[in-house]
Amino acid sequence: MGAEKSAVLVLGSSNVDVVVRVESLPRPGETVLGKGRREHWGGKGANQALAARRAGAEVRFVTMLGGDPAGDAYLRRLTESGLSPEGVLRCDSPTGAALILVDDEGENQIAVVPGANALLTPGRMRREPGLLDFGAVVLAQLEVPASSVAAAFRAGRRRGARNVLNPAPAAGGSPKELFRLADVLAPNETEAAELAGLDGAPASDVEFLRAARALRALGPSRVVITAGRRGAFLLDGSGACWTRPPPRRGEGGGRDRRRGRFLRRAGGQAGGGRGDGRGRSLRRRRGGLLREKARRAGGSALASGDSEDAKHGAPKTDSGRLTSSRNPHRVHGRRRGMGEASPRTIMSPRR
Repeated sequence: MGAEKSAVLVLGSSNVDVVVRVESLPRPGETVLGKGRREHWGGKGANQALAARRAGAEVRFVTMLGGDPAGDAYLRRLTESGLSPEGVLRCDSPTGAALILVDDEGENQIAVVPGANALLTPGRMRREPGLLDFGAVVLAQLEVPASSVAAAFRAGRRRGARNVLNPAPAAGGSPKELFRLADVLAPNETEAAELAGLDGAPASDVEFLRAARALRALGPSRVVITAGRRGAFLLDGSGACWTRPPPRRGEGGGRDRRRGRFLRRAGGQAGGGRGDGRGRSLRRRRGGLLREKARRAGGSALASGDSEDAKHGAPKTDSGRLTSSRNPHRVHGRRRGMGEASPRTIMSPRR
C-alpha cells in the first residue's frame, strides 16, 4: 500500500533548454546583451518527474522524444537519473526545445518550441496498452496536447487517482474539462490571473484569495497558486494559507523542480487526509487586519496577520507563533529553519 501511494504518473514535455543570462529581461522590442549561455535538459514534465523521483516517489514519466541525437542523449539522461524508459515514446520530429532568459534577480522569460512534444497524442498513447494505468497521483502540464492530459486524467479518475494540473503555459482556450477533471490546480500568479479572468496578477492576500476562489469554482477541490519567493497560496475546502519555501534562485527549471516536489505532496493530500486535518487546525487560529480587508471585499476570509506579513515577514498567528508545516497540528514559538516551509492561516471556508 505504501508503494502504491507513492507512485506518480507524470505526463509532460521534454525539452533541451538554452539558457541565456542577462542583466535585465528585455521589454517588447528591446535587445539586450547576454552574459553567458548554457544548455540544460529541461521541459516542465521532465523537471517535475525528476523532482518527484528524487523526493522518493516511484515515477512513470510519459513523454515524447525525437529520433534525433538530442532525443537519444535525453533518454540516456532520464534512465541515468532513475526514471524507467517504459513511458518514453519516440517519433521522427526533433526533440522539443526552449529558450530561457534569466535576469540577475532570478526572474525569467521562456519561449518553447514543442517539437516532438506536440505528437504525444491520445491516439499514439493508445498504441501502448496500459501506458496510463499507473500511480495514485497523476501530474500534468500544458506543454503537451490538452487532449492527452484529459485522457490521462480520465484514466486516473477511473482508478481513483488524484489529478494535479499545472496549467502552464496558461491558455484561455484550454478545455474546461481539464479543470473539472483536476483535483489540484497549480498555476503561478500570472497564470492564475489569466485563467481567473483578472486584470492583473494578484498582489495582496485578498487578491490571491479572490483568484483562488475563482479557480476553485472551475472544478478542482484544491488550488495552489505559486508566487516565486513569496511561497504558495493554498485554498481548499478546509481553508487557506500561505506556505513559504526556502528562498532559491534557478534557471527556469528550478521552479519546476520545486513545484514537482511540492505538488507530489499536495496531490497526495488533495481532498482528504492530512490536508483536512491541517485545515481544521488552521481554522482555529484567526484574526488580524486581513479579516477587515476581506470583510470589506465581501468575503468571509479570516486571517492571522496583515498582507505585509505575507509579503515581507514571517507568517504569524495572533500569538506571534509560527505554524509548522511538517506537523500542521502543532504550533511552535520560534521561526523554523530556512529549509522548512511555514504556512500561515489566511481564511476559513465559506459556510
